[in-house]
Amino acid sequence: MAKFLRVPHTLTLLFGMMVLAMIATWIVPQGFFETQTLANGRSAVVPGTFALVEERQYLSPWQLLTAIPRAFASAQDVIFFVMILGGVLSIARATGTVDALIGRLLTRFGEKPHMLIFMVVFCFAMASSAIGTAGEYIPFVLILVALCKAMRLDAMTAVGMTVAGYGIGYGVSAINPFTVIIAQQIAEVPVLSGMELRLAIFIPFVLIGFHHVWSYAKKVLADPANSMVADLPCPLGDKQTATYPQLALNHKLILASFVGTIAVVAYGIRVHGWYLYELSACFVAWGLFTAVVGRISTDTAAQKFIDGAMELTTTAMLIGVARGISLIMEDGQILHSLVHGMSLPLSYVGAEAAAVGMLVIQTLLNFFIPSGSGQAYVTMPLMVPLSDLLDIPRQVAVLAYQFGDGFSNMIIPTNAVLMGIIGIAGIPYGHWFRFCLPLLLKLMLAASVVLVLAVVFDYGDSVQPQTPAGANLSQPD
Repeated sequence: MAKFLRVPHTLTLLFGMMVLAMIATWIVPQGFFETQTLANGRSAVVPGTFALVEERQYLSPWQLLTAIPRAFASAQDVIFFVMILGGVLSIARATGTVDALIGRLLTRFGEKPHMLIFMVVFCFAMASSAIGTAGEYIPFVLILVALCKAMRLDAMTAVGMTVAGYGIGYGVSAINPFTVIIAQQIAEVPVLSGMELRLAIFIPFVLIGFHHVWSYAKKVLADPANSMVADLPCPLGDKQTATYPQLALNHKLILASFVGTIAVVAYGIRVHGWYLYELSACFVAWGLFTAVVGRISTDTAAQKFIDGAMELTTTAMLIGVARGISLIMEDGQILHSLVHGMSLPLSYVGAEAAAVGMLVIQTLLNFFIPSGSGQAYVTMPLMVPLSDLLDIPRQVAVLAYQFGDGFSNMIIPTNAVLMGIIGIAGIPYGHWFRFCLPLLLKLMLAASVVLVLAVVFDYGDSVQPQTPAGANLSQPD
């Protein structure tokens, strides 16, 4: 019986989801909203314009197969970013910097793993909340895996603290330019308004994430057999490192340059709108600097880079196929149908229930639209007039979008960043799902309470526009 209940390989699971998505295009009514081009050049749907297609188009198995290479092309920026990071980090490992850093951290936190877990969750959540960092965490994964291994923890703990910080930071973000600011602009409420509530709930939600990861880590410390990945090989191999090199001057220079690279990346994202191509270039430059300072020959550095990139081939495959799921639904013209169908029931319930319903809908839609900004442009134009109709402040609709997009980022298999993180750590999606689902449910429950209270106390009512956004447009059907 256990054989039939076993979760399949992550790649098999993702391809199965592509097949299900293709079948859904044969069953779900095909339709679309009209779109309008905004001042920033992005397209947003127009409420009240949903229409079914005149004649259903059936995707064939051949189109399913061609969607796979198209998906790889669509996700090429993430795929190559991950592979470049793998190569660069392999060079850094060859200099002994990673081992020296782990040795120093063990000296400081070896007897206080709870402090390490809290610091990682808190710092990553702060960065995601402030500047929308996500893929930038991928370079830290193997370092945290190695550190956890040395502290008698496991790869799941390393990924747990990383992803919990990332997801919670997005969910309760105060100023994330890729989610909060875009959603507030569409809702026509002052940009960065309502920050007081988002700042107030930041620490409580971080503590929820920390408690979940630390509770698991304590079980692993008590008995390694409790590890959810005890049946899997460690991505770093089975070799135990008894001693660690001293943190020499060249190691410190490499670590300082790494911090500097992260700072340059953060500045470029915030000021110049950089994304993965520019981020990749920054890490290539850091890799070259590392090879020089670490006194590695050019041939050795080249081979280490290739070795590191090859180690992440599986991760690249997962990212590409994950993108194919949403690509199939776009080709089959059912993406807007799903958005339209999910929004309809909200008009028949009370304000408090509707606010929680918005959270549920945004969570479900994140599976189909894993881009935070993309989801804002598709869903917020529909949720804003709906919130006006139900006498819900638009600020609450923005908050529901944040919660739904951010928290579900931690578990949806169509999220390329998540698949990259668990792929690098060697954790199958099924194992990760079992670890993350309880955390997601805790966060969703807490978010529901916040939304209900926000409606009760008219959160955002003071900045509510007098004229409904898109007042010349009809309400959703």
